[in-house]
Amino acid sequence: MAEPIEETVSAPAADPQHVDTLSDGTKVKIRLVRQRACNEKDDKGKICAGHLKRWYFFGEEVRRKYGPEAEIYRCEHCKTLYLPNPQETPRSGTLAW
Repeated sequence: MAEPIEETVSAPAADPQHVDTLSDGTKVKIRLVRQRACNEKDDKGKICAGHLKRWYFFGEEVRRKYGPEAEIYRCEHCKTLYLPNPQETPRSGTLAW
């Protein structure tokens, strides 16, 4: 009689963009280069696709972890926070034409 084949179930790969989770459960991720829309997936695996907007009025926990003048972006739908990509130039400076 043949031996039963053991099936190995691999766990879903961890999101390489995910860097932190705040005390209220909000995820903090690093933006991809030129990323403009949220790529967070819900329970069904559907992508949020909410627009990432610059967020200035963050709370004390974010201010303590990332600084009072941090460049933070937030998804308009799922409220996931995004830090700027280190490969891109910061968009926090003075505009120059």
